[in-house]
This record gives sequence, C-alpha cells and structure tokens, in this order.
Amino acid sequence: MTQPLLIEHSDGLDRLTLNRPENLNALDPSLIDALNAYFQGLQRNRDTRVVVLKGAGKNFCAGLDLKHAMKRRAGQQEPPGVTESLDSQRRIADIVMLMRRCPQPILALIQGAAAGGGFALALASDIRIATTSARMNCAFIKLGLGGCDIGTSYFLPRLVGVSVASELILTGRFIGAERALAVGLVSEIVGEGGLEAAAEPYIEAMLTASPVGLRLSKECLNMSVDAPSLEAAIAMEDRNQVLCSRSEDFSEGIRAFLEKRKPVYIRR
Repeated sequence: MTQPLLIEHSDGLDRLTLNRPENLNALDPSLIDALNAYFQGLQRNRDTRVVVLKGAGKNFCAGLDLKHAMKRRAGQQEPPGVTESLDSQRRIADIVMLMRRCPQPILALIQGAAAGGGFALALASDIRIATTSARMNCAFIKLGLGGCDIGTSYFLPRLVGVSVASELILTGRFIGAERALAVGLVSEIVGEGGLEAAAEPYIEAMLTASPVGLRLSKECLNMSVDAPSLEAAIAMEDRNQVLCSRSEDFSEGIRAFLEKRKPVYIRR
C-alpha cells in the first residue's frame, strides 16, 4: 500500500511529501493521522532542524478528501453526532497547531492547488514559495460551511491584513501566485519545476544558524505575533538572547564569523 506521507531525512533536513497525487493530495484519514503523528514527533526531535513540506505531482493539497468523506457518510444510517463531528474536525485542526508548536521552521513549496485544508497547511508553515501555477483559497464557504476553518481566520489577517483576508474568507475566491507575492503571502515565485532549487538558499541559511538559535527564533516569532505589548516582545527576545549567548553555539558562531567560515554546530 502506498504511504500517504513520505519522509526523507538528511543531515538536519526533513523533506515531507503529501503522497496522494491521484487525489490531488487531498486529506483522507490516513494522511491526517500521518501528519499528526509526524508533527507530534518533532516536539523533542533534535535531529531535524528544518522541514520542507510539498505535494507529490502537480498539486500541493486540495483540502479534505470530500469523495472519501461522502462515501463514508453514505454508509451510515444516521448523520454523525456533535461529539463525533467535533473529534473529526479537531483531528485536522491539530495538524496546524502542532506545526506552529514544533520548534523547526517549515518551508512550504506550493504548486497547483492549495485549497481549503491544503491552504491551511501552507498558512501554518513559516515560509512559502510558490510556482506560477499556484492557486490558493479558503474553499470552506463554497461548501455550505463557514469560511473560517483550520486556523485560516488566525493566519490570514496576520499575513495579508484584514481587508484581503476578509475578501478571501468571505468569498472563497482563489488567489494566484502573482497577487500572493504582492500581498506578502508567499516569499518568492518560480517557474514550474523550480521549487527545489529555489528552496535551497533558504534551507542552507537556516541550517547554518545555530540549532538553539533557530528554535528559539521560531518560538519568539510565534509569541510576538500575539504579544500584548512591545515590552512583552522585547522581554522574550532578551530571554532568548541570554540563553543563546550562554551556549557553545554562540562561541562557535563568533569564531566562524571572525575566521570567515561556516560555523560547525554540535547537534543537540
């Protein structure tokens, strides 16, 4: 049986591939469970320092596998109760929670469709690179649901502002690569087939950073987005800098800078 999620680990980097290309990498129970298990396992993982998330084939992720969901519901005599429905909803939402909690930066490589839950996975990543074919939307409102789902009402306003977020959430319309770049939703646009090459400078830069400094930087960014004041954000920054300055990584970073070479950090 084909694995719904492929994981390749090499020298501090995990390449994570949604592997249901025949279904546009849509989220079925097996893929949802695999994503939850993977991101849960990152919490205390010191071997993985950076994660690259991509989809197999021509699309990133088309969201929930509606065909599978409807087929499953058709076999039930009664519609699922509130508790069962909430459990199913939370299983998907847990993925983006775990993505934000894990200390490793996540780089999403987006091509083709990133719709609904697939868009949520892209938004929950730290950096996004897209191809010219990328099309992203909050598909939920087109399905008779609310437009806010799986963290989109949290991530979108913070990334693109309330006005553009409102447009995307309330209409479900797609945003293409060019406009996504213009509003700051993605960092870069590349031609088809160019995602891996475009990702390399980002990966190299993050792997060159000290392991503890990289983890604490993601944590600080997460905390500062919701910080109640400048003072609270600076307090977190001060705490992290003192922690980093007391590590062996800091000494190695200074030596490497003065010697004009790449630092060599001890994995821990």
